[in-house]
Amino acid sequence: MTTLEQLIESLSAETDRKKLGKKAERAVNDLLDSLEAGEIRAAVKDAGNRWSAVPWVKRGILLGFRIGRLQSLYPPGAKNPFSFVDKHTFPTRKFATKDGIRVVPGGSTVRRGAHLAAGVVCMPPMYVNVGAYVGAQTMIDSHALVGSCAQIGERVHLSAAAQIGGVLEPVNASPVIIEDDALVGGNCGVYEGTVVRSRAVLAAGVVLTRGTPVYDLVKERVIRGSVVAPLEIPEGAVVVPGARAVSAGWGQEHGISLQTPVIVKYRDEKTDVATALEAWLR
Repeated sequence: MTTLEQLIESLSAETDRKKLGKKAERAVNDLLDSLEAGEIRAAVKDAGNRWSAVPWVKRGILLGFRIGRLQSLYPPGAKNPFSFVDKHTFPTRKFATKDGIRVVPGGSTVRRGAHLAAGVVCMPPMYVNVGAYVGAQTMIDSHALVGSCAQIGERVHLSAAAQIGGVLEPVNASPVIIEDDALVGGNCGVYEGTVVRSRAVLAAGVVLTRGTPVYDLVKERVIRGSVVAPLEIPEGAVVVPGARAVSAGWGQEHGISLQTPVIVKYRDEKTDVATALEAWLR
């Protein structure tokens, strides 16, 4: 257990908010600095290729909200600033050219405590929340959300309006994971700790939650999450929106179908060409 971890655990256990003071602020700042640098993460992968949350990191983020006070946040030098009001512990991040990150003008925000690696491109408007990790050369397209503590790999493309859900509470719940070289199509929603393995492709409009059954036409199986395990999209799977008919009762009588994701193939050279990221845009 690190010194920072011990300190966060101790401060989080303190029930009297008045006793937290500057010591808690310094600890939260140190935590957020380490998250931004990528030195610690809100979720980690073990030797068995399983992802799990890092509870003390989440407790530290929650401590930041607990001790935060509301303050007005104005863009420096703005003559007619928007009226932003948030916890003083979580201002927006600032970037410099040396960071190698493109944040294209137009209403995007990256919150304090989020890590963006070199080569990340942010197209407006998009939002990255506290505790999130975004790997090198990933593109976050317009209207995309990377939720709190979500883990996004390298060379991922989050297409326009993709929603990557965040899981801050409970602290032992694993956030959404999108591994390296995955492509998340426009208007996709990935929620409730779902794991999308490397090189998987989610076609536009796919929605995944822990309770979503995914029908694998290639391997003739149904992939499900459970109370103790998240839904996992296999490596290289190509997932499209589908439907399955209601098989009994009134729904069957009226020809009702339910939306369900379907794996129609596994990634091949043809898929790679179709999903290649335009390097010149970076």
